[in-house]
Amino acid sequence: MPHIKVGVRSGVYEVDAILFDKDGTLLDFIYTWGKWSERLLASCSSAFGWNEAKVEEIERLIGIRRSGADGRIDDYDRNGPLAMGTVDDLLTIAAVEGYRFSGCSWAAAMVVAMNAKAEADALLEEERTARLLPHVLPFLERCRDAGLKLAVVTADETAAAERHLEWLGIRSLFDACVGTDAVANGKPFPDMALLACSLLGVEPSRAAVIGDTNGDMLMARAAGAAVSIGIAQAARETSTAPLPAADVAVRSFAELAVAR
Repeated sequence: MPHIKVGVRSGVYEVDAILFDKDGTLLDFIYTWGKWSERLLASCSSAFGWNEAKVEEIERLIGIRRSGADGRIDDYDRNGPLAMGTVDDLLTIAAVEGYRFSGCSWAAAMVVAMNAKAEADALLEEERTARLLPHVLPFLERCRDAGLKLAVVTADETAAAERHLEWLGIRSLFDACVGTDAVANGKPFPDMALLACSLLGVEPSRAAVIGDTNGDMLMARAAGAAVSIGIAQAARETSTAPLPAADVAVRSFAELAVAR
């Protein structure tokens, strides 16, 4: 029977499947979504006439964090809209701020936001801006060798998620990919986890969920998953403090083991 072992003290869980969040769990979140959000906000700023202070305000609102002398994006709020929300959520925020700041109509504001999204999407497509986090690929390969079924459950749209996995050459490792557009309710509701388990042919109680936000952990709990494992990269020790709804938390996939 396949099982997953977490760290040296957190226990062993017998599971038939693992459901993975994508961004911030498998993929480097800032590398992809930092660039995407910069292009989105630059396009909106040009159209709406936002000043520098306004752009900084919106970056803080959606959860972008900059530090250092070069002012580059180097972190994000795991509880913010950029990390936990959908693309539609981000477009709504941009449109609201454009409507408030520029005085244009709501319809015009949404057109600007949608056009900005198209530009940001095109940038990612052109440059294939995605890279795996450390230790991810060896862990996925060990999961397949152990006979585990694997799925991605992401707040991203399904087609975009499929493309990102293809760019990285790991789509074939997953039996299913479920985006937020495939269900009625996204995270933290259980819909994506339940649909993924149905597609995999496993009971939710026989599936582990691995993610980097508390929304992932709450989804796992609501779905009745066997265990929710948080990737708390910023944590100095193995602790669920950054992800209070997680059953256990680790710093990276190097702390996880799988076997039959």
